[in-house]
Amino acid sequence: MAQTARIKIASTDIGKINTVCDYIKDISTKTGVAMRGPIPLPTKKLKIATRKSPCGNGKSTWERYEMRIHKRLIDLGVDERSLRLVMRVPIPEGLNIEIEMI
Repeated sequence: MAQTARIKIASTDIGKINTVCDYIKDISTKTGVAMRGPIPLPTKKLKIATRKSPCGNGKSTWERYEMRIHKRLIDLGVDERSLRLVMRVPIPEGLNIEIEMI
């Protein structure tokens, strides 16, 4: 029974996610292991609305802020060599990666 590694990637910057996914794709093609993904998961949107006026008087004008958290899921059939290469992928700041063996 071959083992697979499930890699979960999350960040607010989609460009960082795409570069890490490209690194992992290159590793899978070089080592010849099976890869599924990157599967886009639903984007979490965090929204905050605040009043512009510090005292609360005057017009009720609001500032709206939104932060989006993008997620990707990759299933990678692993052997020892490919797992070592995945562990050496350069991870930019602000990117979360979880690797679990299935």
